[in-house]
Amino acid sequence: MKKFFLIIAIILLASLQGFCIENVVPQYVSVEQTNTLGLYQAPSEIALYKEPYETSNIVHSISWIGNKIFPDSVKPEDLFVVFIPSKNLGLLAVTDETEDWVQVIYNNATGAKGWIKKDDPYRFSTWVMFYNMYGRKYGLNLLKEAPAEAKDLHVSTDDKSQIVATINMPQKINLNVIRGNWALVSVFDIDRTPKTGYVRWRSDNGVKYYFPAIK
Repeated sequence: MKKFFLIIAIILLASLQGFCIENVVPQYVSVEQTNTLGLYQAPSEIALYKEPYETSNIVHSISWIGNKIFPDSVKPEDLFVVFIPSKNLGLLAVTDETEDWVQVIYNNATGAKGWIKKDDPYRFSTWVMFYNMYGRKYGLNLLKEAPAEAKDLHVSTDDKSQIVATINMPQKINLNVIRGNWALVSVFDIDRTPKTGYVRWRSDNGVKYYFPAIK
């Protein structure tokens, strides 16, 4: 009898886990979305137009709140760059912008794009604005498969400048300031020795090596 109840409990737990949607935050270096301008905080009702004017055809409509997305065929990892359902936060990659519209990628798997009419000017953040906002608050994560040189701490924002330390197994990477493609960081490494210097947070062609450690 005990085994029967144990089996039932395992089945129920597995079914509950199947309904849980995990946070979506970049973990690996990716060449996708390198030619993007920044991120747009998605409204709960996303109407995607073919062109940036309201008489244009709507190519897709998506509704979402928390961990519920409609249509349910839409996967959060395909729609969002960052998705934190507990905070009702969903961020879309922006590829173009006008005064009243943003063009976003609404399917990361296919690269499909559409235009969203801005309803709030503060929903759009350039990458630098986004890193300054979230990177300073949460710190940075070194993305997996980042090149070895991304771990080097320099004295200035120059690839040829002196390397003062190397990041090994960081416990925390605090962001101090963004300067172009470089970030001044303070690192607490596994050896508990504080390290400070400049790292490349992205390459010259937009490939990101670090990402805000949003929770």
